[in-house]
Amino acid sequence: MRETADFLTFDQFFRHWAQQRGDAIAHQEGDRQTTFAEMERRSRQIAALLAALGVAKGDRIAWIGKNADIYFQIFYAAARIGVVMAPIGWRLAPAEMAYILNDTGARVVFAGDGFADVVEGLRAAAPAVEHVLDESTARAAIAAAPVIEITPAGPEDAALQLYTSGTTGHPKGAVLCQRNFFGLRKPALEAGLPWAEWAADEAILVCMPCAHIGGTGLGVMAFSGGVRAIIQAEFSAEGALDGVAQGITRFFIVPAALQMLIQHPRAAQTDFSRLTYVLYGAAPIPLDLLREAVTTIPNARFMQCYGMTETTGTICVLPPDDHDMAGTARMRSAGKAVPGVDIRIVDAAGAEVPRGTVGEIAARSSNTMLHYWNLPDATARTVDGQGWLRTGDAAYMDEDGYIFIQDRIKDMIITGGENVYPAEVESAIYGHPDIAEVAVIGVPDARWGEAVKACVVPKPGHSIDPDSVIAWARARIAGFKVPKSIDVIAALPRNPTGKIMRRTLREPYWAALDRRVN
Repeated sequence: MRETADFLTFDQFFRHWAQQRGDAIAHQEGDRQTTFAEMERRSRQIAALLAALGVAKGDRIAWIGKNADIYFQIFYAAARIGVVMAPIGWRLAPAEMAYILNDTGARVVFAGDGFADVVEGLRAAAPAVEHVLDESTARAAIAAAPVIEITPAGPEDAALQLYTSGTTGHPKGAVLCQRNFFGLRKPALEAGLPWAEWAADEAILVCMPCAHIGGTGLGVMAFSGGVRAIIQAEFSAEGALDGVAQGITRFFIVPAALQMLIQHPRAAQTDFSRLTYVLYGAAPIPLDLLREAVTTIPNARFMQCYGMTETTGTICVLPPDDHDMAGTARMRSAGKAVPGVDIRIVDAAGAEVPRGTVGEIAARSSNTMLHYWNLPDATARTVDGQGWLRTGDAAYMDEDGYIFIQDRIKDMIITGGENVYPAEVESAIYGHPDIAEVAVIGVPDARWGEAVKACVVPKPGHSIDPDSVIAWARARIAGFKVPKSIDVIAALPRNPTGKIMRRTLREPYWAALDRRVN
């Protein structure tokens, strides 16, 4: 592992692992397995196929489908020669898919199993698309292609174009280069972080959506570590338990999915002894869920990971040693910057604020995206001339460098001139005995501009008295932060990565107004 510390390109990893671990399994999807040597040879065939289709360095290709071994193999091979993959979320509406296809300018689209008709249905709305290859056609075409010599791309060449969730306006394509994926490996190894090392017999479960950094990034993690990636089309508790039986040692999961996993009837009879690290993100982990997870998976060490598409994933970690079953103050943090990343908290003008003061998280590292595709103004608003990326997350940093995220800045509620961060209100409400989940939003108010509203989901078999929720919150937070009203709903709307979509909750209340502030 340490001999690859200086590697910064897909080509370097292809050559190294084919030579050093050629017979080891690189990809496993169901009963299909691909060794590192086979994958290296196949990458040259994929390069030949792309050339035959008229794809050159710098061009974009697209994938529409769920996770599949062939998606990762096409992506790695394309990146190796400087062709950029743009995976498109399969849950998106056709109009959203067509927008992204048109934005990329991709002339070649690969369709995952069951998605060929979807892609064909987009062709009228995406006239630049010339070739659509479904999964079986692509596999056959790759197998028939010659094994060619390739000209490798460099560390600064673009490799992946991931589209943001589009919670406001059209999604933006974050362009990630090869250095973005591999640049933080060396600082982590030099710092002696135990989770930066990989044993030869490890395996990682890849079940998060490939159109998000939490899915594709895991595949790259396994590839760079020279270990087996067990690839599943999408997350299910049953599938994750199957992965455990197949020998996974690490996986990334959102807390809601972790809860489904450990509460599945099979979990009590599952041997979790090989699972060494559980990485979670997108939301903090409730203390009760952590306790239940530790009881169910006693050998694993838990790590909270904070990052975003524009940072190529994780830039901040709450390490295992800071996970305390007693629920210390540090457990409410997102952890500290990982080696090689600088983080500071800044005000609206970009000046660093004092420790303990809420501002916006700004980060700088080799993981920062190149730019937003064809959006120079949006790029300039996000990344300044010194390389500091504004994350849009409101937080404060304590004296020890731990980051305490308050909320997305855009979700901040201004009521009577006071700033209210929904996450703080949600934390106060969370322990209510009848409430399973809560999301807090701002709604228009004639007197105060905005009023705090809590949307709550009852625990199974429970009913919720709105007055009791308000009283519960009033006993725990300042009066101006207490919800003025409570909505009891069946479930919270979430995007494919498990994040709560507050805009969906807010929309009915703001629909009649010209602006989303009042």
